[in-house]
Amino acid sequence: MKLTLQDAQEVIAAAEEKAKQLNVKMVISVVDDGGNMIAVHRMDDAWLASVDIAQKKAWTSVALKTKTADLAEATVPNAELYGLNTTNDGRIVLFGGGIPLKHGDTIVGAIGVSGSSVDDDVSVAEAGVYRFDDHLEKAGM
Repeated sequence: MKLTLQDAQEVIAAAEEKAKQLNVKMVISVVDDGGNMIAVHRMDDAWLASVDIAQKKAWTSVALKTKTADLAEATVPNAELYGLNTTNDGRIVLFGGGIPLKHGDTIVGAIGVSGSSVDDDVSVAEAGVYRFDDHLEKAGM
């Protein structure tokens, strides 16, 4: 399965709904399985810095095949992956808000969200993932 622009728009719409419920302004990014940008959406008045962060969160999730939140513990000083964020020209993000999008066990892309607290970023990203999973289920995939 290839992630399409329509899929990305569905993910973004659900994430934006959640952001509005939380009363936060977010940047929401969706990439394909190669880390290539499919869509990025900046809500009105969202931080400009969040554009880059959201894109890097999505890229990190695809590149390392994991949630960015799962990287935090392994990358603190003296931990196994300390310094990971200095690799890949600084594209690696080590805090929550990036989550892979999966079709079965296969990663087909990722969502990255930035613009508020890490907890809010994760919650908004999870809303996008939930919509994607629901969309696949309804399509019988």
